[in-house]
Amino acid sequence: MSTGLKNLFFDQSLLEHGNAEARFLKVRNESERLSAPLTEKDCAVQSMLEASPVKWNLAHTSWFFETFLLKKFLPDYQLFDDEFPYFFNSYYEAEGARQPRGKRGILTRPDLARVMKYRTQVTEAIAQLIGQSQKTENWQQIATLIDIGCHHEEQHQELLLTDIKHVFFSDPLKPVYFQPEPRERRDAPDLGWVFFEAGVTEIGHSGEGFGFDCEGPRHRIFLESFSLANRLATNGEYLEFIQDGGYSRTEFWLTDGFDWVLRENLDHPIYWQKDADGWQQFTLHGMASLDPSEPVSHLSYYEANAFAKWSGCRLPYEGELEQAVGSIKLDGTVNDLASGLLMPRVAVTADGIKQLAGEVWEWTLSAFAPYPGFQAEDGALGEYNGKFMCNQFVLRGGSCLTPAGHWRPTYRNFFYPDARWQMTGIRLARTEK
Repeated sequence: MSTGLKNLFFDQSLLEHGNAEARFLKVRNESERLSAPLTEKDCAVQSMLEASPVKWNLAHTSWFFETFLLKKFLPDYQLFDDEFPYFFNSYYEAEGARQPRGKRGILTRPDLARVMKYRTQVTEAIAQLIGQSQKTENWQQIATLIDIGCHHEEQHQELLLTDIKHVFFSDPLKPVYFQPEPRERRDAPDLGWVFFEAGVTEIGHSGEGFGFDCEGPRHRIFLESFSLANRLATNGEYLEFIQDGGYSRTEFWLTDGFDWVLRENLDHPIYWQKDADGWQQFTLHGMASLDPSEPVSHLSYYEANAFAKWSGCRLPYEGELEQAVGSIKLDGTVNDLASGLLMPRVAVTADGIKQLAGEVWEWTLSAFAPYPGFQAEDGALGEYNGKFMCNQFVLRGGSCLTPAGHWRPTYRNFFYPDARWQMTGIRLARTEK
């Protein structure tokens, strides 16, 4: 039974009606749990071009299910509002005109209450569709699209948190999203290196479980001998880079990166501030003194690459990180959204290689480009990843804000090199002789 979606990797367990419905409802409820601490006004603000209002994220993920499932497969389904496709389409040219990205914050209407009613209608309609479609010839295609929609909404759950973090940072009051239990500070283990032999290896999605089209096809690559740092780079190490004049020393920077530094007048990471008591860092828990042992986060590719050069090292290639994470057994203590910390943790020991999953997304030297044999999907869903394969860099590993189960070793996140509002950081690498 063909789904008509030839290049996506599908979680076959969702062919079971109960699994599909439970998965869908869990994702929908999680988005609403994450937005619950916010006021209506919090949810309406857009603080920069790249970020979207929380209200828009909540509506757009509903638009996705309505557009790609309900309009096609649920007989007699009526759009919640004929204006919503214009308001809440993101970048799908095949689906028509849309509100400009940088002007999503001027949508004072619909209000949050109406957006939540929209979510309720879509959630109930998808549950109805699941209930009546399991034994139809379209069920595998429907289940596949529900799977895509769930992973899409999980991406927006992470965006919801990083977007509201930038909103709160831009507010002089520096509001607190969530007040955690106090954590005991500890020192990071010494920086060490884990060696990997040269050779041919395979990377890319194998076909088991879900994967976006850009994660395949699986293919062979050759890697020279390399070493990876046993842990992520820390705030303290990045502070040494700053104190050594890192932001003014052109020898460490790409030309585009140094032009960006001068244009934006930058000399420290986006969420750092210095006062009479020293360096402070803004977090989803509010302002806090900078922990030198914590993994440094919210860096652009330009900053990460400059720090790596200053360190006498380089950033890893994505194939190196995929080989590394495939060589170890994750111990079940991944710091992702399920941990509830909403911050990266200090590495526990220097034994082996740590923090390959969760904590912060790790910049790589790899451009976001198609794998050999890649083909984008037909139609609007083909716009999901393929059309962005230009001028962006791959990140690996997930973060402390990535929903549990959303990340996998083959996952290819990607951002422009000046992006730093995401939870992005550094693992150093070396090419060995």
